[in-house]
Amino acid sequence: MSQLPVMIVTGGARGIGAATAKLAAARGYAVCINYQHGRDAAEQVVNDITSRSGHAVAIQADISSEPSVVALYQQVDARLGKVSALVNNAATLEPQMRLDAMDAARIERIFAVNVLGSMICAREAVRRMSTRHNGPGGAIVNVSSAASKYGSPGEYLDYAASKGAIDTFTLGLAKEVAEEGIRVNAVRPGHIYTEMHAKGGEPNRVDRVKSLVPMQRGGQPEEVAQAILWLLSEEASYVTGSIVDVSGGR
Repeated sequence: MSQLPVMIVTGGARGIGAATAKLAAARGYAVCINYQHGRDAAEQVVNDITSRSGHAVAIQADISSEPSVVALYQQVDARLGKVSALVNNAATLEPQMRLDAMDAARIERIFAVNVLGSMICAREAVRRMSTRHNGPGGAIVNVSSAASKYGSPGEYLDYAASKGAIDTFTLGLAKEVAEEGIRVNAVRPGHIYTEMHAKGGEPNRVDRVKSLVPMQRGGQPEEVAQAILWLLSEEASYVTGSIVDVSGGR
């Protein structure tokens, strides 16, 4: 079991999650890289971290399943120790379409991962961190999206709505546990170069829309990771219930 502070990064095998896990390990965390699929990618992140003398493990879990989340935390308890930092990063989206072409099953899939999963992961973290439960405190960062502000018409209304729910959840949970040693914040990435755009059916989407960004470029996962690690750090000790836009000014 590690003597280092323990972080769980959901969806940590790729993109923003992988960048966050690597930066966290470099800053002294023992990191659990959660993944649902893509074991090889998760193990590669672990190898990158351990090759630099960091401490990381990869643990499979479907965060849309409550029993799977509970099992994830039990494994982290046993292998690393009690979590002190949670990054709710795992999310999904589906091919671009209008609402009038969506069926309920698609919308349920989006909300099961993006909303239910984040809330259950946070619940398990609070049960371990909160002074109400004799915990030492901790910090949670939820990864939202600029889509929560713009709605993603004609593309991802369901995804955008799920991220709007994450914004509201962040504000409410921050107030709920503020006296229990837990800070809860969110980052709201804009157009970031990750593989998620391919899942939505447009791998080069960032290049198409980057002209809408005042800085005239897309962002990199590492730039979002820097904001996440700051929110988790003691440098942000008086910051809770905040949503930090990492979107190039948009």
